[in-house]
Amino acid sequence: MLIGLVEGNVVTTIKHPSMQGWKVLIVQPLDPQGRPQEDPLLAIDMLGAGHGTKVLITNDGRGAREMVGDKTSPVRWSVVGIIDEA
Repeated sequence: MLIGLVEGNVVTTIKHPSMQGWKVLIVQPLDPQGRPQEDPLLAIDMLGAGHGTKVLITNDGRGAREMVGDKTSPVRWSVVGIIDEA
């Protein structure tokens, strides 16, 4: 699992059938000090995260494929939590 910052969402005219109806976010992974690390990732989201939100993401591809209900889905990353910094 990683902490990441939502940079935006993906808009596409064609996507894998298993991803129909799912919001796909661009998430920038952060290091423990909150600095960007690695390249941004694409993650499906069912929690309603938006631009600028810190999220917890997982690369449990099997779990993500179970969420979308398709064993052949290319989904790898998913948002599993929204981090509240209040």
